[in-house]
Amino acid sequence: MNDRLQALRLFQRVARLGSFSRAGRERGLSQPSASRIIAELEREIGATLFIRTTRAVTLTEAGADYLARIEPLLASLDEADHIARGTGELRGTLQVAISSSFGVREVIPRLPAFMARHPALRINLQISDERQNLVVEGVDIAFRLGPLADSTAVARKLATAPRLLVAAPDYLARAGTPQTPAELANHAVIIGPVANPEQHWSFVRDARRLSVRVDGRLSAAANEGAMAAAVAGMGIARASLWGCRAELADLRLRQILADWAMDSVELHAVFPGGRAASPAARAIADYLAAAIAEAP
Repeated sequence: MNDRLQALRLFQRVARLGSFSRAGRERGLSQPSASRIIAELEREIGATLFIRTTRAVTLTEAGADYLARIEPLLASLDEADHIARGTGELRGTLQVAISSSFGVREVIPRLPAFMARHPALRINLQISDERQNLVVEGVDIAFRLGPLADSTAVARKLATAPRLLVAAPDYLARAGTPQTPAELANHAVIIGPVANPEQHWSFVRDARRLSVRVDGRLSAAANEGAMAAAVAGMGIARASLWGCRAELADLRLRQILADWAMDSVELHAVFPGGRAASPAARAIADYLAAAIAEAP
């Protein structure tokens, strides 16, 4: 029974990752061993589950139907095991997708305490600024900032952070500190992370909303690039509190126009659609939400 269960879990990972070698590595198996186990499963079932070529491993129609039927069963089994233990102990491997900046700044520093609570749990961080296909990549939970694209995924809002304007003290000493949003037109502005270097920044104060068009000579596709440029004194940058907390704390950056509010940034935990969130995915979402809420 245990061999069959392990084969089913391996099949699930091969299907999601499209690779015998990657799925095998997750479970401490060589590529030939993983391939052999799946071949034995196919013989037992009496159906071909994968189309194997030198370039890819893809599900057959029968394989896709089999996956759709066993995934809820595996999720239910994990849930039953978790409840039966009665200790809150988490086991297995948790696949977590996070962006590079938020992951390095806010998630990874909080992982030691979470993993110390659950010594039998492994966590695989998929760090990328590209939004992965959660189902294809086999992700159990993704932490996403900003607007969510329409999808079949299930999302839960965990926290909200203010968006700030920041600049280095030496830049402000050299160029002056703007007192109103309109004065941004006379300053160097760092745009990021966006693809279009021309955009509008919105502000609210005393129920008055205004939008200022900014056009920066420098743009950055990732928050870390924008913050590095701001620290280097290249201009005024916009970031969530999560994206500039460290630089504000050690005074490498200063907040400007603090009496003008900007749109906030939401953090969501996103779970792949079509299957229940695992106990480990729910637990890390709860933990991160509480930890961020306690942060100064």
